[in-house]
Amino acid sequence: MVRSHAGINASLGLFFSSIVLAGVLLEMMSIKASGAPPVFLHASGRDIVNERNEKVRLRGVGLGNWMLPEGYMWKFGGAGDRPRRIEKIVSDLIGPEAADRFWHEYRQNYIAKADIKRMAELGYNSVRPALNARLFLTETDPPQPVPEGYELLDNLVKQCKAQGIYVIIDMHGAPGGQTGQNIDDSANDQPELFQQIQYQDRLVDLWRTIAQRYKDEPTVAGYDLLNEPLPERTGAAAKYKSQLEPLYQRITQAIRAVDQKHLIILEGYDWANDWSVFTQPFDKNLVYQFHYYCWDSPTQLKDISKYLAFGQRNQVPIWVGETGERDSTIYWATTEYFEANNIGWSFWPWKKMAAANAPYSINPPAHWSDLVAFSKGETKPPPAVAQQALAELLHNLRLKNCTYFPEVVNAMMRRAPVRIEAENYGQGGLNVAYGVTVPTNRSEFYRLAEPVAVTVSEAHPKQPFITLKATEWTVYTIDSSAAKKYSITLRVRAKDVSAEAHLVVGEQVFKVKAPPADWTEIRLNAVALNQGANQLKWIISQGTVDLDWLDVR
Repeated sequence: MVRSHAGINASLGLFFSSIVLAGVLLEMMSIKASGAPPVFLHASGRDIVNERNEKVRLRGVGLGNWMLPEGYMWKFGGAGDRPRRIEKIVSDLIGPEAADRFWHEYRQNYIAKADIKRMAELGYNSVRPALNARLFLTETDPPQPVPEGYELLDNLVKQCKAQGIYVIIDMHGAPGGQTGQNIDDSANDQPELFQQIQYQDRLVDLWRTIAQRYKDEPTVAGYDLLNEPLPERTGAAAKYKSQLEPLYQRITQAIRAVDQKHLIILEGYDWANDWSVFTQPFDKNLVYQFHYYCWDSPTQLKDISKYLAFGQRNQVPIWVGETGERDSTIYWATTEYFEANNIGWSFWPWKKMAAANAPYSINPPAHWSDLVAFSKGETKPPPAVAQQALAELLHNLRLKNCTYFPEVVNAMMRRAPVRIEAENYGQGGLNVAYGVTVPTNRSEFYRLAEPVAVTVSEAHPKQPFITLKATEWTVYTIDSSAAKKYSITLRVRAKDVSAEAHLVVGEQVFKVKAPPADWTEIRLNAVALNQGANQLKWIISQGTVDLDWLDVR
């Protein structure tokens, strides 16, 4: 039922005035792919700005499993956990010549024109291609250039330029390997980049060559020098972390000898996230990167204050080079968290096999389980079966044959149609994103530093909900592509017979009366949203009410 907002709550006047300011801020902060050719970016204090001194918030996707295949995206076992081992499996199955043809077609079509066009349509403005040095340099002594990597990268830049999308070049697998793990295509499970100076020399030369090639190309936003170097759990960090910043300085010096324009992006050690090795910024155009994954159960929204403090202290931009690999609930929360703190992000990855938690999923070929079993040491499938499965993979990986998950994209972009989980209230803090009677309380789950009560039940530990009592409220910000009317369904549960709540959307106020004890879905029809940012306020008038989610369709 819709009523006038007069008399519902004295705080609503302040709330309505805050909508205007929040909408303006969101409009200023949201930078989407426009189709116009990109212009050079540079660091300006805590911001990344373009040549017109306009702030650019990078919202992107990582192009994992393309130039550097990863075994988990193939569902393979340990014998196929990294590129060189996946390549061996393919060669063993269908022979070297057929394998060469397979990989050529795979790399031509895994990321193609259709993918880049679709990214722009969905609102992404950047991509982070994960490079394997073996596609650019042989592992011989001395190494020889490999044309294929440059051809793939050139074509990617061309396609991105046409769509107004930036490219952040990511050295995911450096010569020798920077982690000693599967993610860098390590040959001997050692971070040999830090053990043998020859590999550092090759890396420096490779970056110099890349910079020389793209020095005048504004579509390239910057150079991500090393992905996730030196994990702690293997002992690699303790042994070699002192080499990391000096190596970054050496690479940067080589790049600056040929390219003064592009951003240089630095990752900490231990999966990019320990920045304790960094001293003062050594270049005027640096961006510092961390990676953000939430794999706890129950999920927690992890604190990023140490990165914010570093950025503020050194007046440098911060960027999240990888986030994802979970579910739409945390995608909403994390991207809103980043952007509220002036941080851009890149979702990992754009697509992978048989997974509903990425924008696109590749449908597994028939008999793919036979190849998976072989990768785990079981019987080798007949050549005809392997050939058919790999040929079907080449068909299925084309974007038009993939399965699209709009909820994943809409969650990270925070736009309708989408389900908003109740615990994903805004990031503005007390009296902006929420109002509670005891602000010194702390939630037991999810957002541990904040006082809104987030609860999970024993029966459903992965499905949190919030509990609010009279006069308490939360605010949710959602984007609409156009001014239109939606239905909003709320899953609620009252704690007592007298409990009552309201959903306030602009000048519209909807009364919500739920029966006690049982969860109930209540649908509100013809809820008008404006084009752009809209705020939904959930406020308890009397009693105590649980809210699980708001579904906007």
